[in-house]
Amino acid sequence: MENSNAEPLLLSATEVRNSRTRDIDTVPTLELLRLLNTEDAEVAGAVHATLPVLAAVVDLTVERLAAGGTVHYFGAGSSGRIGVLDAAEVVPTFGTDPPLFLAHHAGGDSAVVTATEGAEDNEELGVAAGSVLTPADVAVGLSASGRTPWVAGALKAARAAGATTVLVSSNLSAPLRAYADYCVLVDTGPEAIAGSTRLKAGTAQKMVLNALSTAVMVRLGSTYSNLMVGMSGRNVKLRNRQITILMEAAGAGEAACQAELARCDGDLRLALLCMLSGRAPDEAKPALAAARGSVRAALEAVGGAYRQRGASPQKRARR
Repeated sequence: MENSNAEPLLLSATEVRNSRTRDIDTVPTLELLRLLNTEDAEVAGAVHATLPVLAAVVDLTVERLAAGGTVHYFGAGSSGRIGVLDAAEVVPTFGTDPPLFLAHHAGGDSAVVTATEGAEDNEELGVAAGSVLTPADVAVGLSASGRTPWVAGALKAARAAGATTVLVSSNLSAPLRAYADYCVLVDTGPEAIAGSTRLKAGTAQKMVLNALSTAVMVRLGSTYSNLMVGMSGRNVKLRNRQITILMEAAGAGEAACQAELARCDGDLRLALLCMLSGRAPDEAKPALAAARGSVRAALEAVGGAYRQRGASPQKRARR
């Protein structure tokens, strides 16, 4: 007998059977891996096609964060875990304090480690999660299928609160488009293994969020050139990276960079500004604060010894 209570079967392209991998369980291991890799190779091109809308999202997000807002990721299952990972990595990578990116996972923190599949079907819990946003915030819904009820609830509540809403999905016909101001729809097509979207669709979401958070932080001045100058020195590896970055950017030796970093109490941005401008920390620190942590903007404001000698900071760093 047909179940009259069943939900309508609506398949997105991510859930259609892949004709290219039908024999994946019969081929040798090397061929199996080649099949997976061939499918994965399509993801970058699919993400590339979304860059114009992603650029608009980045620019708007920069405006919101500069005005005191926060980016909130909302997702369930693999999508939610990817959001948790990206939000967690922004802090040590770019030195953001307080965090500018926050992740909300259906089912709470425990569901990040232990799958709680039923949580994603509860739209009301999603509404509760999204109701904490303000008009200054950006809500990013993560749903490979494009129809997760929990994410729908979060986006609805975020929009009602006046926040900007974004959907990241691999379903070009995602029902959740109705609740998003911007839709980043990545056409990854059928997965190599039907029944889960943790492969190509998951990789696409990771690439989109990597690009989103990185581009936003670059636009906010958290890098100098292509160097992560907001990085904290909380362990030996990161402290070594700080020295390497300072040597590269300032064109100075290891000992001089270690001494300057120590003089600036481990603040890599301040140490770099001091070395490039010739200013003492107590002179450079107010300029860096006024520039909201952007070394380049602070350097333009204070000028410096290198510039007075006729060399730009970039040329000095390459010597």
